[in-house]
Amino acid sequence: KMANTVLTRVLSRSSGLKLRLKHLSVSCRQVSESATEDEFRLDYLDGERTGIAVMSMRRFRYKNAMGRSIIQKFMDSMQEVRFNNSIRVVVVRSEVPGVFCAGADLKERLEMTNEEVAAFVAKLRFSLSELHNLPMPTIAAIDGAALGGGLEMALACDMRVAASNAKMGLIETKRALIPGAGGTQRLPRIVGPAIAKELIFTSRVLDGWEAKELGVVNHCVEQNDDGDAAYHRSIELAEEILPQAPIALRMAKSAVNRGLEVELEAGLRYEEAYYAQVIPTKDRIEGMLAFKEKRPPKFKGH
Repeated sequence: KMANTVLTRVLSRSSGLKLRLKHLSVSCRQVSESATEDEFRLDYLDGERTGIAVMSMRRFRYKNAMGRSIIQKFMDSMQEVRFNNSIRVVVVRSEVPGVFCAGADLKERLEMTNEEVAAFVAKLRFSLSELHNLPMPTIAAIDGAALGGGLEMALACDMRVAASNAKMGLIETKRALIPGAGGTQRLPRIVGPAIAKELIFTSRVLDGWEAKELGVVNHCVEQNDDGDAAYHRSIELAEEILPQAPIALRMAKSAVNRGLEVELEAGLRYEEAYYAQVIPTKDRIEGMLAFKEKRPPKFKGH
């Protein structure tokens, strides 16, 4: 009888322990899922900044290293803004102190097969092409390290603003790799082939002022105590773009991007084709009336 009582107590404790472990497992999974959801965020500014969308990388523990989850959330955010005609400018930033994006998640990649690595890099390359092809102007706010794939993300934006303490470089050759998400193609188009080759061949890391001198970034600003000077300068640049006619902005971006891929004569034909698309817009009439009446135009995107 005593033995049965002891056995009952042991089983009861064991059952209770299993229940607690189950609850702990569920709790840990919920925390993990919540953390994953918080890795990337899309915000729409309001007030006088209505029309600016801000994409924020928030993978604090991994310095915004590009893993499967954050890339998917990045792509979901781009799909959302792509078809939102009220968005006139997109700013891509990091909320992780001292880091823009550390590039690919190499720890995650070490666990992949060769086939999985190829598929992962293809998806990363596709995501940055999607960023490059967003119809509205895009600005990368680089307040920290942008290395490898991190710099490739910034290069996929139309404009780049760096803080003075930012660190930028395509450092893949140091790891027996080459830039695989557009770096070998976009950097030469921005700074010219000779400078691009030098930076890629040497895996050189530039600070904000050096990047500005070489033309890698449009603007460089002294970093502030909060570590977000480039973000604030990017918002100022976005505010300069906001008053312009949204359809004209999109057509101008398309004309420049498509024209860069072809010879001059073909590029001029692209310009003619995109110009033709702004002629029937109400915004064009509003622009002429505002000029005649000596008042600021009120563009509505149609």
